Amino acid sequence: MRTLSIPLIVATLLVGCRGDPDPTPTPDSGVPQQDAGLPPEDSGVPEDDAGVPEDDAGIPEDDAGIPEDDAGIPEDPLPTGPPVPQGPPNVPEFEPAFPGQTRVPAIQSQTPIQVTEIASGFRNPWAIAFLPDERMLVTEKPTGSLYIVTQQGAKSPAVSGLPAVDGRGQGGLLDVEVGPDYAQSQLIYWTYAEPRQGGNGLAVARARLVDGAQPRVENVQVIFRMMPTLESTLHSGGRMVFTPDGKLFVTLGERSILAGRVQAQDVRSHFGKVVRINPDGSVPDDNPYLNNPEAKPEIWSIGHRNILSAALDSQNRLWTVEMGPQGGDEVNRPEAGKDYGWPTIGYGEEYSGAPIHESPQAPGMEQPVYYWDPVISPSGMTIYSGTLFPEWRNNLFIGGLSARALVRLMVRNDRVVGEEHLLKNLDSRIREVVQGPDGALYLLTDSTNGKVLKVTPQ
Repeated sequence: MRTLSIPLIVATLLVGCRGDPDPTPTPDSGVPQQDAGLPPEDSGVPEDDAGVPEDDAGIPEDDAGIPEDDAGIPEDPLPTGPPVPQGPPNVPEFEPAFPGQTRVPAIQSQTPIQVTEIASGFRNPWAIAFLPDERMLVTEKPTGSLYIVTQQGAKSPAVSGLPAVDGRGQGGLLDVEVGPDYAQSQLIYWTYAEPRQGGNGLAVARARLVDGAQPRVENVQVIFRMMPTLESTLHSGGRMVFTPDGKLFVTLGERSILAGRVQAQDVRSHFGKVVRINPDGSVPDDNPYLNNPEAKPEIWSIGHRNILSAALDSQNRLWTVEMGPQGGDEVNRPEAGKDYGWPTIGYGEEYSGAPIHESPQAPGMEQPVYYWDPVISPSGMTIYSGTLFPEWRNNLFIGGLSARALVRLMVRNDRVVGEEHLLKNLDSRIREVVQGPDGALYLLTDSTNGKVLKVTPQ
C-alpha cells in the first residue's frame, strides 16, 4: 500500500473543475438524429478507456440534518467569499431560484489528510460495500465481476455465479450492498444492466454469498426489473440505499435517448424514477403511487435524469445527486410522490448547445437543493457521520468524474453553504465514495487500472 500525505490547506486542493466536459458526442448506433449531442456525462474519458464511455422546497426545521447528540452546540459562522473556481455557466440566462442554490463560497478543510492506496488493477470499478469483518465487495463495471478485497489489499478470485451483464457504455455490473440481515442470511444485493430480448434494462438481484478461497453466490433471485425494455447503453442509474426500516431505494435513469427521456414523468414507466421496494422485491404498502392503477407501484419520485449518487442523512432521509446534461447537475432530497422536473425544467442545455427547457422553474415541480453549471459529473456519495473528521460531520461527499475531485458540500438547514474540491492533485475520476466502518472514506478511481483508496487524517 502507498500513502500520500496531503495537507488540505494547500491552495491547489481548491482548484475547481478543469473546464467543461468535452462536448463532442460519442457515436451511438441506434440513437435518433435528434439525440445527437447527448454524449455520456463524464466525457473526457481517456482514449485507452474507449469502450467504457460513461459519466459520465419547504421550510426546513432549524436543526435539520443535525444529529441529536450535536444539538445545542453553537455552529460556526457561515462561509463567505468566492466560489470554487470554475468555468462560466453554459446557460447564464437561467438564474437560481434562491440564494445559495449554486456557486456557494469555497471552503477549506482544516484537518490534514493522507490517502492510502489499498488495491489496484480493477477495470473501471463502480461500487464498494463492506462485509461485517471490514473486507470490501468491489464491483467491476464492464466485466460484470465482483471481488472481495481485504484491508491489506488482497483480492479474491472473481465471485462466481453472477448473471451475465450488458457491459456496454454505462451498463454493466453497478452497485452492490450487503443485506441488513447479512449476519443471518448472508444475502448481498447488486444492480446491473440486464441483457434482454429487444434491448436491456436495469435489474436488482440478490443471492447468498458463499465465502471462501473460491467465493460464489447461490440462489440468485432477480427482485426488480426496470420496465419497459429499451435498447440503450446510457443512463441506467443503479444506486441502492437500504433504510433502517428495511426498505430499499433504487435510482433509475431515463436511458438518455428521446424514447426514454419522454417517460421520465410518466408514472407508467420506471424510467427517470426513484423506486422503493422491500428486500424481496415486493411493494411497500405506503408507497405513494400504490393506489394509482396506471402507475408502476414501486415508484417513489419522478422526473429524474440519471442518478448515480444516493445516501441517507442523520434523519434517515434520502439525498441524491443527479447527472445534468451540459450544465445542471443537481442535489435533490427526493420525497414521496414528488416531481423533480426532468425534462420539463432544469438548469442545463443539450451538448449541441440547443435549449432543453423554456424555464428552470414550473408549478408543481421541485427545485434542486443545489446545482452545478458547468457540471461535476457526480457518481458515488456518502454523508459523513464518523468521528475521524469532526469538522466533516453531516457534510456530503460526492465523487466527481469530469471534476476529477472528491467534492465536499457543507450543509446547514437543508441548504448548501460551502463547497470544496479535494484530491485534485490525484487527477483521477472519482467513481465511488463510501464511509467505512472505521470512519475513513473509501474511494474508487474510474480507469482501466482502477484503485481502492482510503482517506484518513494525517
